[in-house]
Amino acid sequence: MSRFTIHTPETAPKASRATLEQIKQKYGFVPNLAAVFAEAPGTMKGLLGLLGAYDSDDIGLTQAERQIVMLAVSVKNRCEYCTAAHSMLASMNGLNADDIENLQEGAPLDDSKLETLRRFAETLTDKRGWADDSDINTFFAAGYTKANVLDVILGVAVKTLTNYANHVAKPPVNKQFAQFLPKWAKAA
Repeated sequence: MSRFTIHTPETAPKASRATLEQIKQKYGFVPNLAAVFAEAPGTMKGLLGLLGAYDSDDIGLTQAERQIVMLAVSVKNRCEYCTAAHSMLASMNGLNADDIENLQEGAPLDDSKLETLRRFAETLTDKRGWADDSDINTFFAAGYTKANVLDVILGVAVKTLTNYANHVAKPPVNKQFAQFLPKWAKAA
């Protein structure tokens, strides 16, 4: 059971209502975690700003690579909600079921470049940003750039925010994401 209110566009604080309505229009439903964020309109605006930046054409990662970062961080932080949601988004952005399962289990990806990306996102999460020269040089050797380092840091920041909010609020996983729950969440 959620510790926080799962707001609707009708029950949210006035400053969050239009945002929730826009989310509902865009996706056909309001993800429960977004409904929790509606409790704090400024925080919700900050989250949406970060997500908008991460989803922009200015990010040098493909959509699939962005989802790899989001999944790697969510799995490291053991956030079942975000892992399920980003597994669905990963499937919509070209990752196959085997890659998604590997990401959910923290197992290596077959593509060596994407595996380096996964490990780099995990390293930043594990080390709280304190990547060493070896971590960064391995990332560069895979073909990524300095800009990509910062892109990954943005992804880690976004997921840390949502993962931590999920851990505190405990919203139920939306039915739209339920089929993408990782094995470790189903066993709990």
